[in-house]
Amino acid sequence: MSNIERLTVSVPSEMAAVLRGSVSEGDYASTSEIVREALRDWTRKRDREQHDLKALRALVREGDASGPGIAAAEVFDELRRLIAERRGEAG
Repeated sequence: MSNIERLTVSVPSEMAAVLRGSVSEGDYASTSEIVREALRDWTRKRDREQHDLKALRALVREGDASGPGIAAAEVFDELRRLIAERRGEAG
């Protein structure tokens, strides 16, 4: 089992009430469990954004390496495809 480190986090009272409500309704065993789940989701989102950013940078490098003549329409089509893909994942 991994080491557990205790952190103190301040949240608005409305958010704290929502957390406590989820625990009292039995959705979660503790507020810590909710925060851990939220952090896992945030980490996945951040990793996906980093992956997308790397892909865009690769496309820019590819465009730079290809020299003049790359059609802007192709670049924008690829960017639109990546954005549509990402929206599909989030939706």
